[in-house]
Amino acid sequence: MAFQIGWQGVFPAVTTQFHADLSLDIEGTRRVMDALIRDGVSGLIVCGTVGENCSLTRSEKIAIMEAAKDVARGRVPVICGVAEFTTAFASEVAREAQRIGIDGIMVMPALVYSSKPHETAAHFRGVAKASDLPVMVYNNPPIYKNDVTPEILASLADCETIVCFKESSGDTRRFIDVRNMVGDRFVMFAGLDDVVVESVMVGAQGWVSGMSNAFPCEGETLFRLARDGRFAEAMPLYEWFMPLLHLDARPDLVQCIKLCERIMGRGTDLTRPPRLALDDAERGEIESIMAKALANRPVLPDVGLRTAA
Repeated sequence: MAFQIGWQGVFPAVTTQFHADLSLDIEGTRRVMDALIRDGVSGLIVCGTVGENCSLTRSEKIAIMEAAKDVARGRVPVICGVAEFTTAFASEVAREAQRIGIDGIMVMPALVYSSKPHETAAHFRGVAKASDLPVMVYNNPPIYKNDVTPEILASLADCETIVCFKESSGDTRRFIDVRNMVGDRFVMFAGLDDVVVESVMVGAQGWVSGMSNAFPCEGETLFRLARDGRFAEAMPLYEWFMPLLHLDARPDLVQCIKLCERIMGRGTDLTRPPRLALDDAERGEIESIMAKALANRPVLPDVGLRTAA
């Protein structure tokens, strides 16, 4: 590997905050980022799915990257999502991320177009060549309809800047399949909240987490327990967390996560169309899950978690 990126632990997929008129609330977004870092997370992902990348203008994405770079102050790595319709548009965002000084990019397949495997690989190669930044390949076939299979990822092993793989298909066997094909060539990240412990058991070194926006200390603690093989302590926490972690696997995951974040006093639950607010029944369901979780919130085992200055 050309890069020693040092990415490990929990990287929340940070929510983008909006004002009541749905204009970008950059100060609110900065507060969300800073609170997560202060609570001890290992990194930040901005402009991902949970950050509503595809609802943002180019200038808004740049503003969020600049804010994240400023807020982080080198305390944790910051990775920016790249989700565009074409390889050329995605390459533009990659170049902006490098100009701003972002630590890496998380690249999604070209959106809208259902590509053939060689086209999917070519998109990642094209974006990777646009900058010198390390690249996390993001696979989420339920949402983005293009499946970055282990075979496609293995075909990218010669591209030096592609260094990391975020797996959100829910199929944890893929971590092992990739390792059998290319060894430890890629740093592996869990991308689906409700299979994180299983993912760590089979080789994930990091977790791009949705629900850690609302519960960052619980998320980082769960990850570290699994990483350290402390499964007797991890399982009660995982069982407590699971009803919330399931929300990350729903089509309306952004609305669910933002509502949980609002209940925890960490942000608002406003989303931009086409994402609309949860209806009363759905909201009641989430509020009930949260009420039960908060009534039984566990005492966390010591994993060496230290809040940041």
